[in-house]
Amino acid sequence: MKKPSNSRSRSTRWPTLAAGCAALVAVTVGAVPAAADGPEPAAIAAGVRAPVDREPLRALMAPDGVASGTMVRLSAPGLGWTEARGGLSQDPAAYFRIGSVTKVFTSTVVLQLVAEGRFTLDTPVQDLLPGTLPAHWHPITVGQLLSHTSGLGLPCVAPENPQAPTPAAVVAALTDPACPAPEYPVTRQQYNGFNYFLAGMVIEKVTGRPYADEVQRRIARPLGLWHTYLPAPGDTAMPAPSLAAPSAVEPWAWAEGGMISNGPDLERFLGALLRGRLLPPAQQRELFAMPALAQGAQDRFSNAGLLRAELADGTVVWGKTGSMEPYTNGVFAAGDGRRVLVYSYTGLTRDPAAQRRRAEDLVAAAF
Repeated sequence: MKKPSNSRSRSTRWPTLAAGCAALVAVTVGAVPAAADGPEPAAIAAGVRAPVDREPLRALMAPDGVASGTMVRLSAPGLGWTEARGGLSQDPAAYFRIGSVTKVFTSTVVLQLVAEGRFTLDTPVQDLLPGTLPAHWHPITVGQLLSHTSGLGLPCVAPENPQAPTPAAVVAALTDPACPAPEYPVTRQQYNGFNYFLAGMVIEKVTGRPYADEVQRRIARPLGLWHTYLPAPGDTAMPAPSLAAPSAVEPWAWAEGGMISNGPDLERFLGALLRGRLLPPAQQRELFAMPALAQGAQDRFSNAGLLRAELADGTVVWGKTGSMEPYTNGVFAAGDGRRVLVYSYTGLTRDPAAQRRRAEDLVAAAF
C-alpha cells in the first residue's frame, strides 16, 4: 500500500519537558510522549536510584486552593507507600475516574493489533473505517491518531444526544460539513481527545468486539487489574470505596477518557507496559519514540501517546495525566518501570497552569 503523504515522521532528537497537565480538550485533560527509531538506552535502563523523601510529597498533599484532598501512591524496589490527605479514603484500593489516562489503555490495544498484523501505524483510518471520515479529507493514519499529529480540530456542532452520545455520534459531529477539515499538511503536534474516539472505533471494527471487552481481555485480566474497567453507558456511580461521593459517569468519554481504576492497578499497568509485558519489541519502541512534530510543543507525546517528562536533574519519566470531575490524576514511571507514581486529587480549580504546576511538583518530589 502506498504510504499517504500525511504519514507519521520520526526524529532522533529527544526534547526536554517538565511533566504536567495538557491543555483542556473538550472536557478531558491529559497529556503524553513520542518518537524516534528507538529510545536512548541509558534513559530507559538507568531508572531512578535517588532515595524517596516522603515529606515533600506530604506537603504537596495538604488541602489548598488547587485540591481539597490528594492521594499518592509510590512504589519502587523495597518501597510501597500509599497515603491520602484531606478527608480522602485511606484505602489503597479506592476507585477514581482516570480521565485521559484511559488513552494509554487504548493505544496499548491498538499496538497489540499492529503486532498481530491487523494493520500498521501507517494504515489510513479511511481504509479501516470506510465512510466514517469525509472523502475529501487527506488520509489520516492510525499512528497519527495515537501521537496527536492528525491535524484534527474540535467539533463545531453538538453531537446527537449530547449528554450521552455514541462514539459514532461524536465523530459525526467532528466531521459535520459545517466544520473545517483537519490541518493539512500537519505542522504541529496538537493534543486532541477526539483522536482516541477514532482509535476506539478502529479497535471495535477490526476485532468485532466492544472496546471495553478488548481492554479487559488484553490488559486488565492478564495483569490482574480487578478494579479497572469502562463503565457501561448509563452507569451513574462508582462502587465503594471511592475517593469522594459517587458522581455521574460521563459515557461520552469512552476510549479517550471514560475508565475507572485505582492506584494499585495503574501502578501495575504502567510498570508492566514499560517493562515490555504487553507489547513485543517493535511496538514497545513506539512507547518511547517521539514524532518530529512534537518539537516545540509544550507537552510532547510519543508515537503511543505517552507524555515524556525530563526533570531538572536529567531524570526522564513517562506517563499520562487525566481529569474527569471531580478527579485530576497522573501516573508516571521511570523508563525501566521500576519506580511508579500514581496520584489523584479532588480539584478545586480548572486553571491549566495550576494543574501543571501541581503535576510537575508531584513528579519531581517522587523521582
